[in-house]
Amino acid sequence: MPADLVLLSARLLDPATGAFLPETALAAADGKITALGDDREIRRLAGPATTVLDLKGAVVTPGLTDGHLHPVTGADLSHGLDLSRCTDLDEVRAALAREAATLAPGAWLRGWGLDPNVFGDRPVEAAALSPVLDGIPALLLLFDAHSLLASPRALELAGVDGPRTFDQAAEVVCDADGRPTGLLLEDAACELVERAAPQPTRAERRDRLAAALRAMAASGLTGGHVMDANGDSLDFYAELDAAGDLPLRLRVAPWCQPGTGDEGVRALIAQQGTGGRLWRTAGVKLFMDGTIDNGTAWLERPDCHGESTHAFWPDPDAYTRVIGQLHAAGVPTATHAIGDAAVRHVLDAVEKARAAAGSTSGSGIRHRIEHIETVPDDTLRRFAELGVIASMQPTHCCDFTRADHTDNWSRRLGEERAARAWRCRDLADSGATVVLGSDWPIAPYEPLGVLAGARHRRPTRDLSRPPHGPEQALTALEALRGMTVHAAYAAGEEDRAGRLAPGCRADLTVLGGDPLTTPATELPELPVLLTVLDGRPTHRDPSV
Repeated sequence: MPADLVLLSARLLDPATGAFLPETALAAADGKITALGDDREIRRLAGPATTVLDLKGAVVTPGLTDGHLHPVTGADLSHGLDLSRCTDLDEVRAALAREAATLAPGAWLRGWGLDPNVFGDRPVEAAALSPVLDGIPALLLLFDAHSLLASPRALELAGVDGPRTFDQAAEVVCDADGRPTGLLLEDAACELVERAAPQPTRAERRDRLAAALRAMAASGLTGGHVMDANGDSLDFYAELDAAGDLPLRLRVAPWCQPGTGDEGVRALIAQQGTGGRLWRTAGVKLFMDGTIDNGTAWLERPDCHGESTHAFWPDPDAYTRVIGQLHAAGVPTATHAIGDAAVRHVLDAVEKARAAAGSTSGSGIRHRIEHIETVPDDTLRRFAELGVIASMQPTHCCDFTRADHTDNWSRRLGEERAARAWRCRDLADSGATVVLGSDWPIAPYEPLGVLAGARHRRPTRDLSRPPHGPEQALTALEALRGMTVHAAYAAGEEDRAGRLAPGCRADLTVLGGDPLTTPATELPELPVLLTVLDGRPTHRDPSV
């Protein structure tokens, strides 16, 4: 059978060894790599309908996979005014004023990417943005996507005039007199006001998602581990897949929230493996805490404001029971755990689940912890001992903290814990499998930026600034493995993904240079010449 795709004059990079393979050409058919060899022998596999591309020495790697992203949520949230590049309150006010001047009377102002560091020593509250937002209904998503800042008019339209009680760790932040400050913490509180805002049509949302996924493919991504299946996400993936318009291979983990009973757990178990050609439901996503920046993480000692003292699950033992149920059913889990107490509890829960299943049972069930922003020494070795994947997002450290610890995240934690920021190096050295991702829309999805951040740990907006914890940097090869070999292993797909070998998926990223020798600060500018998913190009630079 003739090949569907032939790539010639290529440098084939093996992320397992960091060396180039001796072969210079690759053939693919029916979504898989069918042959490696020299140009002459691989060219013979082409037929009249084969796409034959001369790469002129470009570097081919296994397709880059984002270990943690939210495509539908990101497409929904990352529209309106982008505030991510504002570095102080004056810049935020100016940007809001320009946007407000374009609005029709009564229209809502939506913004995203707001960095709490712009508030300095001031509380994060709507009053800091007066009078710019006076009379304007506005919702500003903070960069962590776990909190919103709502203007007084937005609160009024939503009927939010005081504190509320929730079944999970969420809060309408109020002043001493019980009046909302505008800050809403976690989904349950944010939804109170979001429901009052105008909603886009389904077609608009689908188009935004399709555009975001195309842009991801153009950045070199061939896949992603999706950490939510909320609303109509799965319907969107199914529609795009059926139409041949899904440019990424997606592994989707639906949420399990506090209060989920046995029936809900059984439904999550039954949902496993459903999907289409290029997407499937695999695993379950849970939350053990919130974020350090808004005081909802779970720490072993309170932060400087006396906050971050509670788990997201009001009864942490209930979380432990759910992990045991899912493990016994062979379902892998991915738990959001940022604070040290949260990480420790997840490790304890996995250990109990494995013990209950028997010492040799469940070895193929790869549980994960997402984020792991600060952990003490005694937790490091447990990742490898328990086979728990460390899923990390290095650009969060790069862009939302500072080397001198004057940022909000570091000040909340204090010097001791801030010095344990994103311990990628220590986790890798302890034997843990470290998977890298962006957590888009929290940080940009471009994979070369993620790989670069894991190496340089400097602020993306100003690479001349010092790195935060340079001793925790990964090598170029370790970073590349985090989005290829290790991403495949975390998904239980190491036999068919993350490598350039016959029989493996023809998911490929083609770069204009060697990502292992390109300096970290220059890596984001390395041209992405070709992205191939399932043997078909999803992005092709005009030069190819």
